[in-house]
Amino acid sequence: MRRNYFIKLIKYIKNVYHIENKINKLKDGRVNPSYKTANVMLPVLFGFLLRIQSLNELNCMLKEKEFKNLFPGGTVLSSIDTIRDTLKSINLDDLANINKGIIKRAVENKVFRNGTIDGFTVAAIDGTKLFGSNKKCCEKCLTTNVKEKPHYYHSGAVMSLVGNAPNLVLDFEMYNPKVDSTSKDEGELNVAKRLLSRVISTHKGLVDVVAYDALACNSKFINHCIEAGIDAVVRVKKNNSNSLRNVKRATNKKEFSEVWKNKTEIVEVYEETFFMSGVEQPLRYVKYAKKKDDKDRSQILIVTTCLDMPLKTLYKIIKARWNIENRVFNNLKNEAALNHCFIHGGNGVEAILSFIFIASNLFQLFKQKRIKNTITLQKELVRLLLKGLYLLKYDRALIFNSC
Repeated sequence: MRRNYFIKLIKYIKNVYHIENKINKLKDGRVNPSYKTANVMLPVLFGFLLRIQSLNELNCMLKEKEFKNLFPGGTVLSSIDTIRDTLKSINLDDLANINKGIIKRAVENKVFRNGTIDGFTVAAIDGTKLFGSNKKCCEKCLTTNVKEKPHYYHSGAVMSLVGNAPNLVLDFEMYNPKVDSTSKDEGELNVAKRLLSRVISTHKGLVDVVAYDALACNSKFINHCIEAGIDAVVRVKKNNSNSLRNVKRATNKKEFSEVWKNKTEIVEVYEETFFMSGVEQPLRYVKYAKKKDDKDRSQILIVTTCLDMPLKTLYKIIKARWNIENRVFNNLKNEAALNHCFIHGGNGVEAILSFIFIASNLFQLFKQKRIKNTITLQKELVRLLLKGLYLLKYDRALIFNSC
């Protein structure tokens, strides 16, 4: 039993991140509940650590008493219906505080001591669509028309660390339906600005640079970053502002500032300092022209507030922006059912997202700090965790107090 990875995981999140104490502080809106909120929500956290795909799967685990040895003797766990009711009425600020505490302890444990990219701690923001349906909807659903029929869905902007350290989710913010004067759903940029302000306020001094796609290549977002005291690196694609058109033409006429050669491609780097319309301070425009042969050519264009940062570091940052797509969204949608609508109504959607991101952060930290390079495949670690849970079920010696 020395190599029971599930026991190692439980010990790690309990002793290092004090998850048990944080879960005990959760509150919900049930009246005269039969079960404590902590006893209802701990199986949910365990389920997402084990990458369950639905609440029906969690229900089967509860019926088979998979978690019985994780609780003191005589503890009766709730039904899946109670879990649903609790998720719909749970206090979302309490869940946000759990994730805040995880990030804070990771910083204290010097997980990001060397930054995430060349000494800088970099975060990326991106939006993602969740839980699309042509039938199910709630008061928080966004709406669009598909083939002249209403389509309901949720969307959120997520901020995650990118680069070499664990790609922890710092926070997320949901889009609000029908909030402007024309009764349209809220746009991503407003949500992203609100998210960025909260993360900077919550995790002061953690993030040095924020990376975003071409949606943020405008004065509103860049000014928001400047006012918040954080540097921005954003992609440039089609943009009709005169200032960007002028700097593009000026850069195209210049000689490259640097050229990099490796086995597969040559990168020529061009840069220019300019003023964007609506932004008082100077910005930096950089073009990375990549070519592998005469036919295979591409380019990356960025605008940044970082006037002195090395060009190679900026290149690493804008490429690492894809980590939020690949290592967060794609990974969690494929492996942790992020795109599955576990529950609808009340606070259910936000509560599920909080638990998925909390479990993902703990999973990544456990893999880096306790497993290190002994298990490289994520699926293999999940398999060993499930094996450990199965062994725990039949070993009376490994009761809750030993974890």
